[in-house]
Amino acid sequence: MPPLACGDAFPLSGEVEVDETYVGGKDKNRHWKNKSAQRRKAANAGPLDEKIGYGKVGVIGATARKGNVVARVSGGQDARTLAGFVDQMVDEKVSLLASDEKQDYKYVRAGMPHEYVNHSKGEYVRGNVHTANIDSFWSLLKRGVMGSFHHVSKKYLPLYLNEFSYRHNNRHNPDAFRDMVTTCG
Repeated sequence: MPPLACGDAFPLSGEVEVDETYVGGKDKNRHWKNKSAQRRKAANAGPLDEKIGYGKVGVIGATARKGNVVARVSGGQDARTLAGFVDQMVDEKVSLLASDEKQDYKYVRAGMPHEYVNHSKGEYVRGNVHTANIDSFWSLLKRGVMGSFHHVSKKYLPLYLNEFSYRHNNRHNPDAFRDMVTTCG
């Protein structure tokens, strides 16, 4: 996990949403020799070999409701990675940790009030348990990649995540640009 960026308010507290996504192009839009099946065939790999994947990069994020968002490239989406991210980014005295039904979230810190919604059963909100805010952030990130940048390499993805997190966290600051420029000098 990369070190925390300066200026970020951590750990997140209150009601916190956590979710993961993948960033990358669709397999159907790739040249035929770069499609996942062709790459696995050329590498003599099985259909589920993780080393030859679909070219998408795993990203995990968390947001305090009506507060800041933090997003990091996670690579894998296993229980150890997700629990480590939550431990690092979320205060242990959080009032609610909301996630989707992914089983790997059950390994977060013991005693943390964790609720989830079951997207696979059509449940997207149950009272104050939802992931709408972090899903909204993913939507803005992906729309920015599709609309403005068109291609984001794995190498520079952390920089794009930092940019979109900064924009989101300073969305109500009329002097955000001036504040950013003064930190550069």
